[in-house]
Amino acid sequence: MGQYLHTAKLALEKHLLWKVYAQYQKRKDYTQFVCSYIWEISKAGADVKFLVRVSYLEIYNEDICDLLSKDMKKKLEVKERPDVGVYVKDLHQFSVKSAEDMDKIMTVGNKNRSVGSTKMNSHSSRSHAIFTITIERCDQGMDGKGHLRMGKLHLVDLAGSERQAKTGATGKRLKEATKINLSLSTLGNVISALVDGKSSHVPYRDSKLTRLLQDS
Repeated sequence: MGQYLHTAKLALEKHLLWKVYAQYQKRKDYTQFVCSYIWEISKAGADVKFLVRVSYLEIYNEDICDLLSKDMKKKLEVKERPDVGVYVKDLHQFSVKSAEDMDKIMTVGNKNRSVGSTKMNSHSSRSHAIFTITIERCDQGMDGKGHLRMGKLHLVDLAGSERQAKTGATGKRLKEATKINLSLSTLGNVISALVDGKSSHVPYRDSKLTRLLQDS
C-alpha cells in the first residue's frame, strides 16, 4: 500500500511538472517555471506541509555579498558545519508563500547586482549570482508520524567569460574579468573531476562559486 501511494504521488508530481512547464516554455521563463512548479507540488496533498525559504547572493571579485541586505558593502564568510554543511554566515533568508513572492524578492536582488560597461556589453554582469530555494517537506508516514525532509535548489546566473582584447577591459574591469574567468575555469575543473570519477581530489575550495555549489 505504501509503495502504491508513493508511485501515485510521483505520477501526480510528473503531471504537474509538465502542466506548469507548458505554461512557461513558450516564454523561456525557466526561473518562473521552477518557482511555480514548487508551489503546484506544495498543493498536491493535504497530508504534506511545506516551508520554503529563499536567499540571494552575488560573488564579486571573489567576495560574497547579500543581494537582499541593506548593507551591500558587508563581505560575508563561507563556513562549514557537520550538521549543516557549507553555508554563508549572516546571509538573509526569507520565507515565501507563493511563486510571486519569489519573483518579487529576486527582482529586488537583481537591482543590486554589480554591472559595468565594456566594449562588448554596456550592461555587463560583473559577478556570479546564486538564488537559493530551501524546501522543507513534512509528510505523514504510515506510522502516523511526521517525517521531515529538506533540500536545496540553486539557480545560478554566471557572468560570461571575457577576452581582454575584445572587451578592452582595463583597471577595475580587467580585475573583474580576471576573477570571473578564474572562477569559471575552476568550475570547469570541478565538473571534469566529477565526470572523470577517477580523480582523488575535486578542487571545490579553489573558488567561492564551487565551494558554495559543493553540495549540489
